[in-house]
Amino acid sequence: MTQHPDIAEAIAGELRLLDPSVRVSRALAVELLDPEFEEVGASGRRWTYGEMLAALPDMAGNAEEGTHYEPGAVRGVLLAPGLVHVTFETVRDGHRARRSSLWRRDPAGAADAPLRMYYHQATPVPDAVR
Repeated sequence: MTQHPDIAEAIAGELRLLDPSVRVSRALAVELLDPEFEEVGASGRRWTYGEMLAALPDMAGNAEEGTHYEPGAVRGVLLAPGLVHVTFETVRDGHRARRSSLWRRDPAGAADAPLRMYYHQATPVPDAVR
């Protein structure tokens, strides 16, 4: 079965955001985050677009020689044209999190505008939970 191009694009963007070289570069992160981006992190903190761009280069998982986010069970669902829901799990330094993101095209932009992450939520997974 062939994957819808929007799903493939959203998953590729999601994986790029886990790449340390992208995480330390505000210029690269801007390409992937929607200007109306919001996140609820694994800590419970709410992040806005500006807050995330300011903090991302200094966040965990960014150093080439340090621990990285290891994604697994990545899947996407096309909710509507130009709107994709991505779910996956990450492990970093022994800590697991379940993650959910919405990727959308700029509603006022061209039909071929890139998908950008509009919303992200991370939920920590206790060791006892499978």
